Amino acid sequence: MTETLHAPLLPPNDANDPANPPRVGYWHLWTDEQGVSHHAWCMLEHFTLKGVGAAAPQWNDPQPRGQATTVFTIQPVGWVGEWHENPAPQWIVPLSGRWWVEAMDGTRVEMGPGELAFGEDQGCIADAAGRKGHRSGTIGGEPARLMTVQLHVAPVHRPGHLR
Repeated sequence: MTETLHAPLLPPNDANDPANPPRVGYWHLWTDEQGVSHHAWCMLEHFTLKGVGAAAPQWNDPQPRGQATTVFTIQPVGWVGEWHENPAPQWIVPLSGRWWVEAMDGTRVEMGPGELAFGEDQGCIADAAGRKGHRSGTIGGEPARLMTVQLHVAPVHRPGHLR
């Protein structure tokens, strides 16, 4: 049975209050020690108020420096990607349309424009039903346009480990 998870509502943050750094939520698809994928709601919360170049100060949460590959994808209406693992640990940002991701544990999340996900389900072990990694697909009557940023790093297999 599939259970659809929903992102918790976060209280609004006053981006003008330097004493109250913002927090940004994201879905983390990760693999446990038994090789089963799961969803976890996690937070980016290491923001500092700092200018970039001559720009006025803004909230930044820099991630570790490394090599990455950016891939833009367009999933047609009705598209379903059957069981597979993410090709690399990767950030996924829906630009338009909606899509869903189902983990091996039966949880499913649905996301739309501006929501964040981190796909890190490498190293899954196929279960008796042949499920390995995750399934994903589009929702509704328009294609899902996604931007992925694939990180050239080894998976960590721990939810919320991102800085």
